[in-house]
Amino acid sequence: MNPQAKLISATSLLLGTSITISSNHWMMAWIGLEINTLAVLPLISKSHHPRAIEASTKYFLTQAAASTLLLFSSMTNAWFSGQWDITQLTHPMSCMLLTTAISIKLGLDPFH
Repeated sequence: MNPQAKLISATSLLLGTSITISSNHWMMAWIGLEINTLAVLPLISKSHHPRAIEASTKYFLTQAAASTLLLFSSMTNAWFSGQWDITQLTHPMSCMLLTTAISIKLGLDPFH
């Protein structure tokens, strides 16, 4: 891989992680997670083998579904509580959806 591409990937991973950790708002957390997803995709498909392309496609689709679930969770929480802050997760349904979305994004046991 090109050294500039490695530098951009590493910078994107650090930027996405720092945005996600320091965010107070659901949209900023989502943006950070999406930057991380887009930074990992070239690393997965680095070798031009059909299995690598298939793996990156599956990874992208799974992460897109988890991102959609995360946004739906934040919208549900805002609908029931009127708050868009991450710290104000009060409704049980939105809490369950958020836990599921983050479990899918992390690749925890039933979602791997």
